Amino acid sequence: MTDIEFRSDVTVELVRASAADSDVLFAARVSTLGEQTLGDAAAGVEASDRDRGLINYLMRDRHGSPFEHNSMTFYVQAPIFVFREFMRHRIASYNEESGRYRELRPVFYVPAPERKLVQVGKPGAYDFVDGTPEQTAIVDEATREASAHAFAAYQRMLDAGVAREVARIVLPLNTYSSMYVTMNARSLMNFLSLRTKVEGSHFPSFPQREIEMCAEKMEELWATLMPMTHAAFAAAGRVAP
Repeated sequence: MTDIEFRSDVTVELVRASAADSDVLFAARVSTLGEQTLGDAAAGVEASDRDRGLINYLMRDRHGSPFEHNSMTFYVQAPIFVFREFMRHRIASYNEESGRYRELRPVFYVPAPERKLVQVGKPGAYDFVDGTPEQTAIVDEATREASAHAFAAYQRMLDAGVAREVARIVLPLNTYSSMYVTMNARSLMNFLSLRTKVEGSHFPSFPQREIEMCAEKMEELWATLMPMTHAAFAAAGRVAP
């Protein structure tokens, strides 16, 4: 039987980007200056206080469209249940690997020991706290056992000549998949506002930890591309314009 791999992390890579603070300035200033070249929008030169002020103004007053004239494509590896949450955000383009056309790998998510396990409160006003050692042990054991059993059933069907699209139905939601996701900065800010829990946000969010792990990595990559926009987003309480 193929060796099974268990992971407790996610992978996020920036594979393609056309995104800079100058794109925001370029798009915003057409309103008052008319047609420009990208060079006129401070591309490739140090930003001025006027540039920062304009981006802060656009963010604060929620003039959102100038933040749409850019693009980032991320490669993400995560368990399937995370992708189902991603695709609730109908503000991006997704292409995921297909269990119809390829044999899925035996890679499964198991929560790390530090993953909080117990929900307290009620929906809309709840938090998660650490589990007991016994709870941590049963989650780990049950997840590994169920994953191994499911993959053995999947492999038996494939070995018997059953089509991949049928055999895959027994695989659990903690099976790792991969996808490309493409979005602009405005869409990403909307995603981050909902899928990260950050002190000081105007609107508190309560994301599932696994999608938050993806969001944190995406935000870190975006911040290097558009540092003024990212700083303005944080200063405005992480509200998408």
